[in-house]
Amino acid sequence: MVRRLVLGCSALGHTLIEHARERRGEVYVVTDDAGWVTTLRESNVPATEADPTDAAAYPDDVDVVVLAADDAERNLAAARAARRAYPAASIVAYVGVDADAATRESIAAVADRCIDPVAALTRRVLEVVDADADERIVDLVGTLRSLSGPLAVVTHDNPDPDAIASAIGLVRVAESVGMDADACYGGEISHQENRALVNLLDIQLRHLESVDLAGYGGIALVDHSRPGINDSLPTDADVDLVVDHHPPRGPVEARYIDVRPDLGATSTIVAEYLDRLAIDLDRRIATALLYGIRIDTRDFTREVAVADVEAAAAILETADVGTLERVETPTVSPETFETLARAIREREVEGSVVASCVGEIADRDALAQAAERLLDMEGVTVTFVYGFLDGTIYASARARGADVDLGETLRDALGQIGSAGGHADMAGAQIPLGILGAVEDDSAASLTDVVRESISGRFFETIADAPAPPTADVELTGAAVSSGTGGETGAERDDEEKTEDTGHDTDADT
Repeated sequence: MVRRLVLGCSALGHTLIEHARERRGEVYVVTDDAGWVTTLRESNVPATEADPTDAAAYPDDVDVVVLAADDAERNLAAARAARRAYPAASIVAYVGVDADAATRESIAAVADRCIDPVAALTRRVLEVVDADADERIVDLVGTLRSLSGPLAVVTHDNPDPDAIASAIGLVRVAESVGMDADACYGGEISHQENRALVNLLDIQLRHLESVDLAGYGGIALVDHSRPGINDSLPTDADVDLVVDHHPPRGPVEARYIDVRPDLGATSTIVAEYLDRLAIDLDRRIATALLYGIRIDTRDFTREVAVADVEAAAAILETADVGTLERVETPTVSPETFETLARAIREREVEGSVVASCVGEIADRDALAQAAERLLDMEGVTVTFVYGFLDGTIYASARARGADVDLGETLRDALGQIGSAGGHADMAGAQIPLGILGAVEDDSAASLTDVVRESISGRFFETIADAPAPPTADVELTGAAVSSGTGGETGAERDDEEKTEDTGHDTDADT
């Protein structure tokens, strides 16, 4: 059975034929152009030299008919012949060049779908010159080209997949306009999935401790919006570009600002830049951007916008899905299993809320995974797991099916003694041990008791009041400003205190 019959041929027709060959089913071509017949046969495409309007040259059974000649009148005649020969087939017609309005209408009346090159080109041009998007792109390119030297693209500390992908994507944008750029980060890349992402895709990131910022002509912040607030930059650093999807809690100052709280991921914004500038995506960047969108939207189930889905769909074909499968199934260390076991043993339960102090830890990332796993316990809707490492108490919280904003809860409970924040359903905190570490008996067990007494009470008291979702007063100052109020405000994250590194959607802190 011939699934696709192509009638007539042209440069467009040849491209369609090559594309169709990659799909399942046979392709058969009927054209009166001897040159095209020879070319097609040399490519092992079955082709017959005959009049494409003559049904006698057609095969017996066809699913789809494609009319691919440049001549609109010939396509119309072929469309009518094909419809008579195959009443149930789907007919796709290339309108051709220089077709008048009457011919276009006649083809449309016979075919199931028409390809009008003028209309298609017009739509694409209008998309590219969309007023808001065009202004952003013009300002972005202008800002990049005005820099006196290379650009440092800085993520927040302990970068998650969205921050990593946004950074390398913006580096690619800068390089496309002739500007050297480096993706930089502070803190650690500690989550197993994040390490796997960087290693498997061979992503080049520079730690801020190893770079001289004075050697850069500009600074860009991605996935956060204020220098010195959860990044390793000085608070008075001059920032040239800010690209973020989180609503800022304080004034944002930069020459170029693109903050869109209505989107689910910063990777979506950067993917738009690459598309608008017609920059070819390599597999490495496409894979990272797809993962960044998926993680920050929790596989399109949290704070997701139409633009997030469209961006993911556009880059899916280029992304390496096999590599993502490897990223999402990394090995788990024995320390992580031990932390989970301690979280289960040491749990304190009040209603549907569980808090657990696991004591001294070797890997802070294990806290997030333990908090996630405890949510699987029957009757539990909120979990809070914490431990200490190198003079700091780290905490991770999760919620599922609970009417509570964890980011605000942790901020209220622990913000006065440390830093805390996060989404409505996942959040984290860091608290200096300080004088808590100076116990008379300096054993780990005694210190664990002191930490538990200090932290658990604060958390349980605050969770009982369930803070309302926050609203943000945003002040943005820059050449390009895009700030919306859409999205689920109850799950908004305070960019000042994004304290944890994010990885796989079930093990991630954002």
